[in-house]
Amino acid sequence: MWQVVPVNSKRLLKAFIDFPHQLFQGDPNYVPELFLGQWDLLTPGKHPFHEHSAVQPFLACEGKKIVGRIAAVLNRNHNQTNNEKDGFFGFFDCIDNQDVANLMFSEVAKWLKTQGAETMIGPVNPSTNETCGMLVEGFDSPPVVMMTYNKPYYLRLLENAGLNKKVDLIAYQFTQGYNERPFRMTKVLEERLDRKGIKIRKISLKNFKEEVAKIREVYNKAWDQNLGFVPMTPQEFDHMAKDMKMILDPDFCMVAEHEGEIIGFSLSVPDINQILINVKKGRLLPTGIFKLLFKKKKINGLRIIALGVLEGYRKLGIEACFYGHAMEQFKKKNMKMAEASWILENNTLMNQGLLNMDAKPYKKYRIYQKAI
Repeated sequence: MWQVVPVNSKRLLKAFIDFPHQLFQGDPNYVPELFLGQWDLLTPGKHPFHEHSAVQPFLACEGKKIVGRIAAVLNRNHNQTNNEKDGFFGFFDCIDNQDVANLMFSEVAKWLKTQGAETMIGPVNPSTNETCGMLVEGFDSPPVVMMTYNKPYYLRLLENAGLNKKVDLIAYQFTQGYNERPFRMTKVLEERLDRKGIKIRKISLKNFKEEVAKIREVYNKAWDQNLGFVPMTPQEFDHMAKDMKMILDPDFCMVAEHEGEIIGFSLSVPDINQILINVKKGRLLPTGIFKLLFKKKKINGLRIIALGVLEGYRKLGIEACFYGHAMEQFKKKNMKMAEASWILENNTLMNQGLLNMDAKPYKKYRIYQKAI
């Protein structure tokens, strides 16, 4: 019979991280997460998320065989910022068995209730500042960097377990044949911005630490109206920036300044998943690191991750200039595909702007919720 056990040892945590590899074995679109990154993310003391919040992973077992995994997440910063009593779940993977899924959600709900939570929202791994959302459309291609992937039957498991849609997240695709017309205005817009004292430039890697501190302020202010947004602590943002720097191409990272102060930024990164898809079990050692180093220049995909402008500076054309620069480099580096993700379905301004650029909505992710 099935049982759900808390992950409370290094051995069980390793099994928790590795379970998806066996579940997705043979799936051509599955990209393994980097083992060291997941270990870091799930270990208190290694990742700054644990300084203010709690994550309790669980494994579902049938005898000695693992048949599912899930994590209960109490994001105290989220509840304090939004004055809520929300609980979250994440890292959900399961065989196609409703009883196993129900058992795992029941265990998560039980744990969250002991922490005072009244709702269960997810998947977030472990927050919206990391990977999140359940793929509901677009199963025909691998996910790009820092986006999720799952089997289509997961949707049935969640809905039959009583979870309902909270919101959808949209991913847009640009291909080589994209319409260049909207981007031809970039130079004109920049000249207009320049007359207002606003300049757009590449991020400075020489002053990376100082740039990151200023960008964090913009990030926390520009996204404060987003779904359940939680400002990132300096430690969390620095941790993320350190990871990003490893794959960053400064040609794709822009900032907007007004009188020397950063008032907007755009972050796009090469789709490193094109390499990680062939790194067995997400282990960089002993051979994965060489694949990473030698194949990095062959990456022909891009993910536009973040694009934010402070209120008061929006609708001036800064966002259009950011996209224009990204697509200019996209063309110059002869890339084949760029994904802009993710955009909340109710963010009318961003969604319409992308549609105006002839971007194609090609994947959809869903955040679920349930009262507990």
